[in-house]
Amino acid sequence: MSGIDSVLVATVPPLGDKQAPPKRKEGGVLSKRRGALVTVIIALLALAWLFPLLWALINSFREYEYTQANGYLSFGGWTTSNYEQAWTQGNFGLHMKNSLLITVPAVVLTLWLSSMVAFVLARFSYRFNLALLGVFLAANLLPPQALLIPVFRMFREIPLPYFMSDSGSMLNSFWALILVNTAFQMGFCTFVLSNYMKTLPYEIYESAELDGASVWRQYWQLTMPLVRPALAALATLQVTWVYNEFFWATVLIQQGDKLPVTSALNNLRGQFFTDTNLVAAGSIIVALPVLVVFFALQKQFVSGLTLGSTKG
Repeated sequence: MSGIDSVLVATVPPLGDKQAPPKRKEGGVLSKRRGALVTVIIALLALAWLFPLLWALINSFREYEYTQANGYLSFGGWTTSNYEQAWTQGNFGLHMKNSLLITVPAVVLTLWLSSMVAFVLARFSYRFNLALLGVFLAANLLPPQALLIPVFRMFREIPLPYFMSDSGSMLNSFWALILVNTAFQMGFCTFVLSNYMKTLPYEIYESAELDGASVWRQYWQLTMPLVRPALAALATLQVTWVYNEFFWATVLIQQGDKLPVTSALNNLRGQFFTDTNLVAAGSIIVALPVLVVFFALQKQFVSGLTLGSTKG
């Protein structure tokens, strides 16, 4: 064999051995462009959602006369008198107290009853398990307007002692709003909590039974501490929904001194003239308690929404 043949034999790979194709680099140009496009779209959607809120916040610190003379696109006429006038004219101190007396009992009652129903649905299996869950979810399928007349008549006929209601019935009482909000919110809370409780390992209940724990003890001392993240997330949502509820408060409360703070925003509107900057200031005041609750429970809210999806 000549020197040239030996070089060819040494350098040319065998026919049976195929060279592996070059690996593609992860995170190519196309994927980077898609990621940038998604980021831009999300940023634009966030700005579109935040723009009305920021616009209302800016105009709440401006004089109405200045914006009328120079337009809303101008900047100037800064003042804090809108907040002082909104608090006084709207009587927000009284109405926030009313909202507190409605929201706290409604949220506590909703979470307590929903957790008990969810525990039964998740812990025990029987024939009408799904049917019972469907009954609780049915309240979320009906629009409130469809139940306006029967609920109004029912609450008008239910008697209450005068120390609980000035009208002698459920109508014009805080109890009406507490019960109606509890009834409409229980379906969603039961659905979320039952799915969350199903992710808990069944072995802990078997161990509890071997230790002689009753069903109530399994619910109160075993299950409730484990579902605190879900309860915190639901509490944040429920406070927001019950606090911002407007329809039933307008229907069931006919006395101005018992209206919640969201309905009291109507006090800032005149018969022939409405100061939009004043209404913006009132709306910011009304929204502040919900923001405080959200930021206080933000960590539990996020963990409650994500923890259940990572189990099991």
